[in-house]
Amino acid sequence: MSFVKRHILGVYAVLAITYLMLPIAVVILFSFNNPSGRFNYVWNEFTLDNWVEWDDVLGLRESVIKSIQIGVLATIVAAVLGTLIALAIVRHDFRGRGPTNVLVFLPMSTPEIVLGASLLTLFLNTTTFITLGFWTIFIAHVMFIVSYIVVTVKARLIGFDRHLEEAAMDLGANEFTTFRKITLPLLAPAIVAASLLGFALSIDDFVITYFVAGGEQTFPVFVWGIARVSVPPQVNVVASFIFLVAIAIALANVFWQYRSARRAQGAH
Repeated sequence: MSFVKRHILGVYAVLAITYLMLPIAVVILFSFNNPSGRFNYVWNEFTLDNWVEWDDVLGLRESVIKSIQIGVLATIVAAVLGTLIALAIVRHDFRGRGPTNVLVFLPMSTPEIVLGASLLTLFLNTTTFITLGFWTIFIAHVMFIVSYIVVTVKARLIGFDRHLEEAAMDLGANEFTTFRKITLPLLAPAIVAASLLGFALSIDDFVITYFVAGGEQTFPVFVWGIARVSVPPQVNVVASFIFLVAIAIALANVFWQYRSARRAQGAH
């Protein structure tokens, strides 16, 4: 019983992670499959041609580029807006602070189909100024990404040591210099982590994007459209590559935070 008590939590964690990673492992495995038909559902034989000719499917390259462009732009804008909103909510006491804090959580708690339909109604009622396409997808993605940025950065600001900023200003630094050399570097890990989450949500989103895309096709919309007639293994290749790159960036961020913490301990 003592052996079981010592190892049960570790075994449970391994089983849980294995359960979560199993579908992703299947996606990666079938990216090397050479299906006998149009649907990549049954294993036939191993091949590397899918990775070499990943853009062999008509429209796949364009949809991936579109998803990356929208994801990068939306993440950058949402990171700036979300960081400023988090600073305002945590650092300043203003009229409407409570309702603003609640409104930040609404896009996270509202079903995506409701958000998509509401945004479509908004854009259709302003057709004189904007048409459905790239920029409507961009606006929609910024709208729901910014909530995650605010929540993540706000959590970091709550435990932020204000004495570091006060010490910098006592030594002669003005507000902008203090923010650039003290506040922003200390918030950077939270901003990067929130940005990675926001980019993942953007490049993965289908429901909201489908409502506001118009004639544009992001990668999820492309997969939904092509799945009615075929499922080429190149779709698995792109999905596997995005997953592996995301894992690499997340590990690099963790390593960077670990190095920063070790450097800070060495300085003390």
